[in-house]
Amino acid sequence: IERSLADVSFLVGLLIDKFQYHMPLYRQHQRLEAAGITLSRATLTHLVHRACQLLKPIVDAQLDHILLSRVLAMDETPIKAGKSKKRRGKMQQGYYWPLYGEDDEIVFTYADSRARYVIEALLNDAFTGVLLSDGYKAYASYVAKTDGLIHAQCWAHTRRQFFEARDDEPAAVDACLEQIKGLYKVEEAIRKQSLSGEEKRAYRLEHSKPIVDGLIEWAEEQQQRMALLPSSPFAKALNYLLNRRIELQVFLEDPDVASDTNHVERALRPIPMGRKAWLFCWSEVGAEYVGVIQSLITTCKLHQVDPYVYLTDVLQRIDQHPNQQIIELTPRVWKEKFAANPLTS
Repeated sequence: IERSLADVSFLVGLLIDKFQYHMPLYRQHQRLEAAGITLSRATLTHLVHRACQLLKPIVDAQLDHILLSRVLAMDETPIKAGKSKKRRGKMQQGYYWPLYGEDDEIVFTYADSRARYVIEALLNDAFTGVLLSDGYKAYASYVAKTDGLIHAQCWAHTRRQFFEARDDEPAAVDACLEQIKGLYKVEEAIRKQSLSGEEKRAYRLEHSKPIVDGLIEWAEEQQQRMALLPSSPFAKALNYLLNRRIELQVFLEDPDVASDTNHVERALRPIPMGRKAWLFCWSEVGAEYVGVIQSLITTCKLHQVDPYVYLTDVLQRIDQHPNQQIIELTPRVWKEKFAANPLTS
């Protein structure tokens, strides 16, 4: 950062401590004071913001590449950001919308809403392929009005619906959960055998399809029970499964589609973990910057790249790297081009 006394190691230390280890800046300020370094908390905040501004074009390039994926997974998670415009003394409800591409890259985009128009703005007709999501209706609504998209849904969320209905119908739910467990045993066997492509598809059709067909047939039979109340948790779980029967079978025919969105939920874990430490973001701009740095740190972890080494190199490389080749500074490509000889502090 021009005309700044903070060198790259200090900047990266701030970013890693706050966003990887979830240490709020006020605690870092206390540690610095104890070490005899006197800086205002406003200065620390300003340095973090400036560093994130430098990194944002890299995340934008990563998002552009993610939208080229044939299979894209999406989710959303809440965050308090900025003062509420309607309720005095309250924080505004916002959301991170993580997009996970087929090359194991993720970008956390921030929006102040959970409505369908956010999905429209993010994908913006730039994505055509398979959209994998949970059962939130906004995704289904978007796919229904957009040509060239296939919607796949998550078996883990389907399982969750039945698990939450277990007190209502323990015997029936246990039987259902055992069948869904069989689907995950098939996926485990696929991983152990390192199957891909047509072999993976054939294995799923042979072993998973009979389980899925049986679950759908079983759910239809359960719905015919005279004693089943429509308002019961078990009835709602059955409806959840049957209303999504087509989307839940997409993974059987397409070997590149995961059976659930657990990979996205694992990747977005730093957001709720950080939320427990720093509770909220003072502004929506701050929330956007959290998304920027978490996109890079999480993608580094997905590619077994040390975030400290990566950020130390990239923050020094930014002012000399051609903007037309900015994709080379994303963690996935950086690992191939620069990881063997990174710039150090």
